[in-house]
Amino acid sequence: MPRQPLNDLVVVLPGIMGSRLADADENEVWGLSGAALWRGIRTLGRSIGGLTLPHDLGDDHPGDGVRATGVLSDLHALPGRWALVDGYTGLLDWLERGFTLSRRFPGQPAAVPTNLLPFPYDWRLSCRYNAGLLKATVEEELDRWRASAAARKDARVTFVCHSMGGLIARFYVECLGGHEITRRLITLGTPHRGSLDALEALVNGHSVGPRRLRAALTRFARSLPSLHQLTPDYACLTTGKALLYARELPTALPGVDEKLLHDAGAFHAAIREAAEARTKGAADPAFVPFVGVLQPTATTATRSDDGERLITSTAVGSRTEGGDGTVPRLSAHPPGATAGHTPCERHGSLQVNRGVRDALWNLLAPEPAYHRGPEDEPVRLGVDAPDFVAADGTYELTATVPPDAPGGDELALRATLRPADGGLESRRTLRNHGEGQYSVTFPGPLNPGPYRVTVEAAGRPDSAVTALLLAGDHESDA
Repeated sequence: MPRQPLNDLVVVLPGIMGSRLADADENEVWGLSGAALWRGIRTLGRSIGGLTLPHDLGDDHPGDGVRATGVLSDLHALPGRWALVDGYTGLLDWLERGFTLSRRFPGQPAAVPTNLLPFPYDWRLSCRYNAGLLKATVEEELDRWRASAAARKDARVTFVCHSMGGLIARFYVECLGGHEITRRLITLGTPHRGSLDALEALVNGHSVGPRRLRAALTRFARSLPSLHQLTPDYACLTTGKALLYARELPTALPGVDEKLLHDAGAFHAAIREAAEARTKGAADPAFVPFVGVLQPTATTATRSDDGERLITSTAVGSRTEGGDGTVPRLSAHPPGATAGHTPCERHGSLQVNRGVRDALWNLLAPEPAYHRGPEDEPVRLGVDAPDFVAADGTYELTATVPPDAPGGDELALRATLRPADGGLESRRTLRNHGEGQYSVTFPGPLNPGPYRVTVEAAGRPDSAVTALLLAGDHESDA
C-alpha cells in the first residue's frame, strides 16, 4: 500500500519514564529497557539518588544538567512499581511507513525540515515545565515545516500521546495557546483525571527487590512533581460512606508531598477551566482519547487500619468501571472529548495494539482503510495478570469475557509467553471454567527479565491483549 499523504506535523509524546536521560557529561542516567531491564534494575539503587529532585522545586529545572536524549524503544518500567510499558520506536516506524512522514536522522542539522517529531522529555519534572518546552519546540518545528514548501503553509499539528505525555500536550493546547495550531490531540491511556496507581506508589512505596533498592526508588518516586500530577483528580478514597479526594483527607497520606498534591489539583483545574473558557470554533482541534477497557483497574481505595497503606479496589460503590489496568475508564475519557476508540488492551501496550493502529490510521488517512462488518464482531477480553513474578515461581493469569458477549463461554483462548530478548516462546491453552472465566499457568522457573504475554482467541488475532511481565529475584531483606 502506498504511503498516505499527511502534510501536518505529527508529534509523538511518550509516557512517564519513556524518555532516555543523560547528564551534563553525556552519560546515560536512565535508559533501562528491553532484555537488560532486570539486570540494570538490580544496580539502579546506586545511581538513582542522583536523579532524586530537591524539595520545593515546583515547575523549575533542578539545574543538575540532566536532559532527555530520545524515546525508549523497548519495555521499561514506571517509578515505584514494576508496571511495564512498551517502547515507542515501533509506533514511530509504523507512522513513517504508512504516511508521508519523516524523522530527523541522527547527525542531521536541526534546520532540516521534518514532519514526524518524537518529543522526549525529562519525565521527573512538572508537566507545566515540559509543556513550556513542548511549546517552544513544536512552534519552531512547525514554522520550519511550513516555510519549507508552499503547499505546507497551512500545516497544523497532530499530537499522538501515550499516558502522561497526553497531560503535557493537553496543558500546552489548553493553557499555552496550542489550540491555535493544533488539528488533533490523540491520547492513548492518558490519565486526564489521574490514576490510583500513582497514589498507591507514593503511599505504599516500592515493594520488590533488595531493601536498599526499594528505599532508594521510593525516595526517588516521592520527589517527583510529575508523579504527583498523575494522582487521582477525582474522589477515590473511601471514608465511611463517602468518597473523598486525596487532598480532602483530614490527615495526610504518608509518603505524599501535600504541597505537590494540592498543586496537582490546581494543574488539572487549570486545564479544565481553560478548555471551558475558550470559545470553540470550526478550526478547534479534535480531542480524541483512546481508552483501554475491561482490564481490572484500581479505581478507589481505603486506608489500612494503621493508616500507613492504601488498599485498592476495582469498584466504585457497586460498579466496576474497568480501564486499561492502570488508568480507570472514567479518567481516560474526560468530559468534552470526542467519542474515541475503546480497545480491550492494557495500558503498557496501547501504542502497539493492532486495533489502536487501525483506528489511528482511520483518523490520519484521507480515506479510512479499515471497516468492520457484523461478521467481525470483536472478541472482548479482560486480562488480569501480575506485573512481577519471582523467577523461580509460576506465572498465572486469568481472562474474562463480558457476560453479554455471544459465545463468550465457548472460546478457545491461548496465551503466548515471549521473552523480550527474542528467546524461545511458550504457548498454552487457557482452561475454560465456564461463564466467561478462563485461566492458565506457566510453570517456572523463568529467566530473569521482561516478557510479553499475548492472550487471544484462536483464529482472531484482532482480539489480542498484551500483558507485560518482569521476572526477577524476590530479595526482600537484602
